[in-house]
Amino acid sequence: MSAKKRTPIFTPERVRSIGVRIAALVAFLVAWWGITAAGVIDELFLPSPGSVWDAFIRANTWHQVAPGVDREVLGEQNYFLWEHLIASGQRIAAGVGAAVIVGPLIGFAMGMSVPIRTFVEPYLNFLRALPPLGYIGLLIVWFGIGDTSKIWLLFLAAFPPIAIATLNGVTSVKVDQINAARALGASRTQVLTNVVFPSTLPEVINGIRIAVGFAWTTVVAAELNNGIPGIGGLAYLAGTQLNTPLTIACIIVIGCAALVLDSAIKAIGTLVAPWKGKA
Repeated sequence: MSAKKRTPIFTPERVRSIGVRIAALVAFLVAWWGITAAGVIDELFLPSPGSVWDAFIRANTWHQVAPGVDREVLGEQNYFLWEHLIASGQRIAAGVGAAVIVGPLIGFAMGMSVPIRTFVEPYLNFLRALPPLGYIGLLIVWFGIGDTSKIWLLFLAAFPPIAIATLNGVTSVKVDQINAARALGASRTQVLTNVVFPSTLPEVINGIRIAVGFAWTTVVAAELNNGIPGIGGLAYLAGTQLNTPLTIACIIVIGCAALVLDSAIKAIGTLVAPWKGKA
């Protein structure tokens, strides 16, 4: 038997794609540096890349309180930047994790039962349309300013896209596939586990990707009150103090973390549902 041919990791197309992305990033940084160096925009509104980098390093090291002062402080707000990121990640993991459990269950129930869908779908769409800042105050009244209200906010941001994606996945299963399985003697449970669930899984994973994106965009709102440690809370606090370099550094960290997490979810989706797009 001949060995199975493996696809090379660095194909010409992939190398070209990476090269284009690196070139675009370099062009963006050069344009950013040029604008700030020329003084087109005041440093308060758009600091230079060097200032943002210095703020990032300062947030991850021990440093002097002020020039000429011997006393040193830890990072920003007594936490390193990576500790702020981990704190936000833990809140997102709790909120999105609960949504990953509840969302598919509600979505499956809606997809398999028209009465349940008729009853639940309007409320689900209503919740999806609400901006997080619209009900963060209510959650604080109910659960206080601790992590509980933050986790609830992140759950409510992540739950609708997962449930709706699951619903779309269930309702898009081809009737011919279900009938074929039943014709072969499959029970209702076997139809669900061997036909409906595999067909729905790629949509569920896409819903989780969208939900994680919503959660990251909601993290600043979640950490407006008592959000330290937290990368969103630090970004908000730095903005109120007109510390623009630190604010932009936090924004970049949030964006990069979201990209890494999205790539990880996408890779997991390819691993657990390799049949996506091949049916």
